[in-house]
Amino acid sequence: MITPYSNIISVTTLEALLLDTYTGAAAAYSLRKLRSGYTGSAIEVRIDTTGQPTYDIGFVDGELDVTTLEGYCTGGLDAYVTTWYDQSGNGNDATQTTASDQPQIVSSGSVITENGKPAVQFDGSDDNFLINSMSSFSDVTIELVLSNDTSNQDSVVIDYGLDVSNAYSIGFGDRGTANRIGSRIRISGVNTYKGADINVNNQQRLVTLFGDSTTAANSEFYLDNILYTGNIGSRSNTVDSRLGARGQADQNFYDGNMQEVIIYNSDQSSNRSGIEININNFYSIY
Repeated sequence: MITPYSNIISVTTLEALLLDTYTGAAAAYSLRKLRSGYTGSAIEVRIDTTGQPTYDIGFVDGELDVTTLEGYCTGGLDAYVTTWYDQSGNGNDATQTTASDQPQIVSSGSVITENGKPAVQFDGSDDNFLINSMSSFSDVTIELVLSNDTSNQDSVVIDYGLDVSNAYSIGFGDRGTANRIGSRIRISGVNTYKGADINVNNQQRLVTLFGDSTTAANSEFYLDNILYTGNIGSRSNTVDSRLGARGQADQNFYDGNMQEVIIYNSDQSSNRSGIEININNFYSIY
């Protein structure tokens, strides 16, 4: 006699990809797949071996294809990211053509990780990416998954804007104690600093910045789903938009790991909770 329901298979509905639900991003960099319509790779890497070959690395089951990447590094080789592809569909890839300035993704044959997930590692001395030119924008929303590695007093994680008068920056130090993360918002040349007056060294964090183009004072800064209003800020003097350095690209380099960066040229405050739930469900940050 067959027991009723004995052969039923339990099925769990997969969570929607972030950019399928929260559309309209200007740029999106991640080591997981963010949009079902995106058919490109996650990153292009350079293998530090004879000839310095480069390869595109895509996704398997929505995550970075670690097996293929480590296969290119057999024998304990290192790999560095030359391009972090934009998954938004706008072609705003983050690139670095100078080998010595390329952040690392594989060390001695093994993919670098943070909290069990692949991470791009910036060395704090020269590593950074240039973000391709952006169209004009007003309000800005920036989402970041990162971990700072040292007591760098004055480093920049992202410097984003069109010119030195209107810029948005997230980083460590400068207007506060080392390892206190915050933002600097410069609207029409007027600066506002906001951030978290807590030590975030060597911890994976989720950062959200809302930049209000009307007045910098209306901007908001969240760390792990908590709103902060303290006077903690990074340097912002945007000539170019960059990841891992001040916009001038010759100073204030970020020392730590980065896993996801999503930029909206709009106010996404009404979607903040949903966006952060999606990110936290994947990375298990808090």
